[in-house]
Amino acid sequence: MEQIFDLAIIGGGPGGYVAAERAGAEGLSTVLFERKSLGGVCLNEGCIPTKTLLYSAKVYNYAKEGDHYGVYTENPSFKYGEIVARKNKVVKKLVAGVKAAMKANKVTVVAEEALIEGRGAEGITIKAAGESYTAKNLLICTGSEAAVPPFPGLKEAGDVIVTNREILALEEQPKELVVIGGGVIGMEFAAFYSTLGTKVTVVEMLPKILGPLDDEISSMLQKTYEKRGINFCLKCKVTGIEGNTVVYEDPEGKTQRVSGDKILVSVGRRANLQGFGLENLGVELALNPAGRPYGVKVDEHMRTNIPGVYAAGDVTGFSMLAHTASREGEVAVNNILGKKDHMRYDAIPGVVYTNPEVAGTGITEEEAKKKGIDYKVVKLPMAYSGRFVAENERGEGICKIIVGTKYHEVLGVHMMGNPCSEIINAACIAIEQEMTLEQLKEVVFPHPTVSEIIKETAFTIK
Repeated sequence: MEQIFDLAIIGGGPGGYVAAERAGAEGLSTVLFERKSLGGVCLNEGCIPTKTLLYSAKVYNYAKEGDHYGVYTENPSFKYGEIVARKNKVVKKLVAGVKAAMKANKVTVVAEEALIEGRGAEGITIKAAGESYTAKNLLICTGSEAAVPPFPGLKEAGDVIVTNREILALEEQPKELVVIGGGVIGMEFAAFYSTLGTKVTVVEMLPKILGPLDDEISSMLQKTYEKRGINFCLKCKVTGIEGNTVVYEDPEGKTQRVSGDKILVSVGRRANLQGFGLENLGVELALNPAGRPYGVKVDEHMRTNIPGVYAAGDVTGFSMLAHTASREGEVAVNNILGKKDHMRYDAIPGVVYTNPEVAGTGITEEEAKKKGIDYKVVKLPMAYSGRFVAENERGEGICKIIVGTKYHEVLGVHMMGNPCSEIINAACIAIEQEMTLEQLKEVVFPHPTVSEIIKETAFTIK
């Protein structure tokens, strides 16, 4: 007799595998379909491999600048192949960890492409590699792929053009790299390669890098990397590719060209909505103002318009971050289990793993203005933290807190300086719990830590 699963999940990225782990731990019979590698883009082609590379670059930079700390090394160098090999080793180890977690929680993993056939009397039917699977509930976690605009000449450029996937597989370091797009992916690769000595040019159509980021912090980070040799071409529109050359219009409308051994296209990501049978269930898609679908439409419980069908992660087209996907997967599973839970996006942290790091959560000053929120800004240089000064010679940084004028509630926290990726969670909790600055002042932070900068900033309110 064919097994009927409590839950079928299509996609083994952060949304899918975390949901599978949680569902299995709660006793739900779960089948997970993943056509490529467990861990999805984040683990195999994104978050983890890029952070591994960036840490190698950071270690190399520490070696070069060790004299600032009284430590001297002669002619520090690196071997690009070994950096890449370590990245591959780390990814392999973590993928094995995900596999072990699936086994421990009795999740059936099907390493094949899944196709939704429809709903029958006993549940939703899914076919993979000639086999049929039936489940009472379905969670769609098919993720996203790099958006590649149809620039004239792009196809003809061949392997000169790379996305996040191909650049991670490079066996040789490019001497010159052109990055189209100054978002998170573009800036992290720009930071990595420039640290290793690659000549990097970033072409961005917006007037700033890292669009949603706090304007002041974006400007500070840009100036930092300009000093390190990155050339930024802002307010520039790419008009075509000529071999290894990017053709663009500058702010004055003049045609300019910049060349590189490789051209990284990093202009955003697009939800994977086709090829697995969504249409066979009649799942409703969310539409942009132009009427084009950008993701699966869900409510705050991650439910689609079809009973028993949920979606989580990049496929929703909203907040395309691994940790968002994981939490959305948890919310979906909790609702399947009958537990009250809903998704909240007010305190989702965003991090850029450059050196220095940038992190933020909640609304920015610019968003507060746009929404007409009555607010105040309190901020301090990171140098007010003794630990930061001890560990970041010549390092710049800032902590900004956006607060409501009337109640002094924490609305947003934005930071630049190492290791703000590790301390932004304190700000997430403050926003999630609707804390005021007065309440934040009463929290005891360990000393000496860089995290104390959050409390010190809170005390600057007038």
